[in-house]
Amino acid sequence: MENLYAVVVTYNRADFLRNLLDSFARLDTAPARILVVDNAGSDHTPDVVAQATAAGLPIQYERLDRNIGGAGGFSRGVELALESGAEWLWLMDDDVEVLPGAVEALEKFTPEYSCMIGRRYDANGKPFFWQHHFVEALGIFLPVSRDVFRHSDVFRTNVGNFEGMLINASVARSIGLPDPRFFITWDDLIYGWLAAQETPVVYVNAFVIKKVRAQRQVDLGLRHLNDSSDLSRRYVMRNRGHVAHYLRAHGKFNPAGFAVGTALTFLKELVRLVLVERTLKGAGALWRGWRESRTILADAGWKPMPPLPAYPGSGTRSD
Repeated sequence: MENLYAVVVTYNRADFLRNLLDSFARLDTAPARILVVDNAGSDHTPDVVAQATAAGLPIQYERLDRNIGGAGGFSRGVELALESGAEWLWLMDDDVEVLPGAVEALEKFTPEYSCMIGRRYDANGKPFFWQHHFVEALGIFLPVSRDVFRHSDVFRTNVGNFEGMLINASVARSIGLPDPRFFITWDDLIYGWLAAQETPVVYVNAFVIKKVRAQRQVDLGLRHLNDSSDLSRRYVMRNRGHVAHYLRAHGKFNPAGFAVGTALTFLKELVRLVLVERTLKGAGALWRGWRESRTILADAGWKPMPPLPAYPGSGTRSD
């Protein structure tokens, strides 16, 4: 992959970041640049970055003056990578590590696909279940139960995630930057959905990432529920206002279906509270987020993120 940039967003998790940077150093084929966006953290992240840079990693460090959330961090990181002439962008949080051979494993699929997500292991070294489809009529993503790799190493999806999503710069320019208004949650899923409006988005049968931050989890068979926070619960509901606007912008908004999807989202978060966290104290954050989503949805001036101009001197890739 020519001119591959890894875009990493971090916030007060310097030791996780150190582990991720160490894993980059172990790759046989490494990114041309590792762009680290620090969301105005207060820990020893600058020292970790300085040490990794001194050891020879090609790091570009961008420290923000305020915390603009994961969504804002990825928006800024993608912007910087595109401004620098990246041809491919590998987007990931700081609490993962890349596995040996990851770049080569993904590169096999790049002649045919411009946006993909590789498989990953959880913190216990077990395959992480991630095979979803965004149901536009409901405005929610649902798990796909079948063995999606039984007959092929490629599964066509229409969502993304920022734990290893690989996207070609031409697609990123066409759909614009990740939307910082999400702050946290939904931003990566919708970025993948937007990419799927332009090009096939695929989940590929190659293990390239390991999640290193352990989470409390309940296994419901088809769906796994991880622990969460009041901030995340609030934004899961709040950001449905932005999701609705994106569906509307693409002529795919179904008011009745979306209302059902919102109710299902609320119910899922209540189940998470009861089964994983064994409390209902976070229910207030869900109500607050829902009220905020109504305000966002009523914003007549809302506009999607705009496409970006082509990089000077670069060609465009067609699919």
